[in-house]
Amino acid sequence: MQAELRTLARDGVLRVAINTGNRALVQNEGGTLTGISPALAQRLAEEIGARMYPVVYSGAGRVFEDADRDKWDIGFLAIDPMRAEKIAFTQPYIVIEATYAVRSDATFKDVEDVDAEGVRVLTSTGSAYDMHLTKSLQHATLERSGTPPESFEEFRAGSCNAVAGVRASLEGAFAAAPDIRILSGVLTSVRQAMVLPNSTDPRITALNDFVARAIESGFVDAAQRA
Repeated sequence: MQAELRTLARDGVLRVAINTGNRALVQNEGGTLTGISPALAQRLAEEIGARMYPVVYSGAGRVFEDADRDKWDIGFLAIDPMRAEKIAFTQPYIVIEATYAVRSDATFKDVEDVDAEGVRVLTSTGSAYDMHLTKSLQHATLERSGTPPESFEEFRAGSCNAVAGVRASLEGAFAAAPDIRILSGVLTSVRQAMVLPNSTDPRITALNDFVARAIESGFVDAAQRA
């Protein structure tokens, strides 16, 4: 397993796709990356004797787009059957919640209320909740815009009636906004995994073993609390 993992790095460098658009997994404070995803990446790099080189993205959709462009060696994405046609997933290392932010004066009380005729929902292009909403919305109109921060800013500027996002990211964006509130219900639970940029890469077994050991040892729980 260790020998296989070492081949993920090139010339002693492990290129890691880091999505800063998901605050539940990554925090970027003045260029310093913290959170569970960077912590797992650093742990893997140290285990295989490589230097971790972050390839920073502002949205999951762009990480996925670059999977076949030799831009990164490992990454972190939500598990989705459509993505599995292109990339390989480990077991999930964390499950996070997505929900909506709405205007303070909106009549929506729960996430189910948003799926109504005449309602326009904004989502980040290619995100896990974009994929969920594409399949699940029956009445509301779905609109897509860039990365999570970009979609949040469009919503803040007056676009649409609701914007979807990871709860932690929505709270980070709108906690101080008196005209916006975050619904308490859960739109979807997102299973986050480590990934390889090729769906048939046999090294996913070794990477899955790494994730299992990180969970069993308590490393993942500790990194979440840090």
